[in-house]
Amino acid sequence: MTELEPGPDGLLRCPWGESADDYRIYHDTEWGKPVHGEDPLFERVCLEAFQSGLSWITILRRREGFRAAFAGFEIARVAAFTEQDEARLLQDPGIIRNRLKIAAAVANARAAQALDGGLDALIWGFAPEPGRPAPRTSAEVPAVTPESTALAKELKRRGFKFVGPTTAYALMQACGLVNDHLADCCAR
Repeated sequence: MTELEPGPDGLLRCPWGESADDYRIYHDTEWGKPVHGEDPLFERVCLEAFQSGLSWITILRRREGFRAAFAGFEIARVAAFTEQDEARLLQDPGIIRNRLKIAAAVANARAAQALDGGLDALIWGFAPEPGRPAPRTSAEVPAVTPESTALAKELKRRGFKFVGPTTAYALMQACGLVNDHLADCCAR
């Protein structure tokens, strides 16, 4: 049994990947594909934190606004943000204007900058062993795993904010540490 239905192009996708054009593009081109590099991973950490409590499409549709507001998610530049920068961001309609999440992004840049070995090595060090069976239904896709719980704990220990186990697992999915495309999905 599968939940997959063909899209307008005839391809089978995870159900969420067919719910909006923005989702289809993200599903097909990014979600579940390996992401490496300090700044690209920092961007994903920030966006997943901003998504907490919201729909992912809300973040996805404001992604360019976030990139502009947060200096392209360059860790060194965001780490240098001041209270005045945070106040400016609270007025920026191109992003989610949440004081705690904005402060967390700045704190996370500073935490990333302080890492010995870098953010890439830290995050990818929690990738699960390969070989997990592909989920056949959305119900088989977990929200939290032992690896995401351990990653969240380590990120918090290193000074990161808004990085609980569920957010850490969403990060792992988005950055390709796990492949949770359903078994017959075209993007698997």
